[in-house]
Amino acid sequence: MNLKSLSLPELEAALAPLSPSPTAVRKVFAAVFAHGLQTVEDVASARQVPRRVGDHLRAHAQMPKLEIVERRRADDGFVKYLFDSPLGGRIEAVRIPIFDEKYVICVSSQVGCALACDFCMTGKLGFKRNLQTWEILDQVLQVRAEADRPVRGVVFMGMGEPLLNYKETLRAADILRHPAGFSIAGESITFSTAGHVPAIRRYVREGHPYRLAFSVTSAIAEKRAKVLPIEKTHPLPELIAAIREYSEVRRERAMIAYVAISGFNMGLEDAEALKAAFEGIRIKVDLIDVTDPTGKYLPPTPEELSAFRDHLQILKSPVARRYSGGKEIGAACGTLAATQYGGTVMPRPSEAPASSTTP
Repeated sequence: MNLKSLSLPELEAALAPLSPSPTAVRKVFAAVFAHGLQTVEDVASARQVPRRVGDHLRAHAQMPKLEIVERRRADDGFVKYLFDSPLGGRIEAVRIPIFDEKYVICVSSQVGCALACDFCMTGKLGFKRNLQTWEILDQVLQVRAEADRPVRGVVFMGMGEPLLNYKETLRAADILRHPAGFSIAGESITFSTAGHVPAIRRYVREGHPYRLAFSVTSAIAEKRAKVLPIEKTHPLPELIAAIREYSEVRRERAMIAYVAISGFNMGLEDAEALKAAFEGIRIKVDLIDVTDPTGKYLPPTPEELSAFRDHLQILKSPVARRYSGGKEIGAACGTLAATQYGGTVMPRPSEAPASSTTP
């Protein structure tokens, strides 16, 4: 019984033979996720956990843990955590500072990725395996344990396509949102998808409270196919129909992630293609500068970006430029590849000098 992988209903079912009270089960669940206790013994000994339940946990439960290989900090305050999993493979999570108030954590959902987006370093690794629920949640547990500010959001925008690991990522999100879990608001949990249409339609049918961000990058099919091979499997018309359904069912603007690439998708024809594709659909556009360590793709110049934003006025939709931080340490969007370079390697909290403010 892996305590880090069980939703509250699943934990209730697992402990049902012991006939514990709902309060006792909730206390076990909260000990793992809300309080972040580290061992089965700590959970079994927690207050208001009945002795028979504690003894059962000692005999039958486990709480595996990812190993932190290193923590690396960029000058802009982004911190990348590199983890080793006992199940195999290295993954990364990024701690994102939001002003001086809180953190959002970008988590991985797979080791590698099968979608092979041409500007994405994770895609160049190829697909290794899906992460289990506990591996996703342990990224948040360990980063939160060292944070000097509250964690108020989680984005599934790290390594992997989260909707191709549907069951595990949705279970993780449900635990993140639960009041006795991490107590993170549903609207503060976002899944990024490159456009796996069957999973998007399933997501809409099931009515999950989390947000989706749709990576479009170009509304010209030939251009999109050059950088996002999923276009050949789920073409733009199919994806846009799914986005329309998402927006209408949720009664909100769909977030369109647009990776801005110099000389590629920044012209008037690109803005006009977006307008034609999303006619009648409520959207907002997030412009994200490409970050490609290989140098094949370059971010737009300030002049290109300014001109493109002017072109996008024809959409009559909100347009924002999303900051993609941590470039120098391989923590920016599209750069996660289990690398170790740049920035400053942070000591373990127990190794930090007494006067240090490092969390």
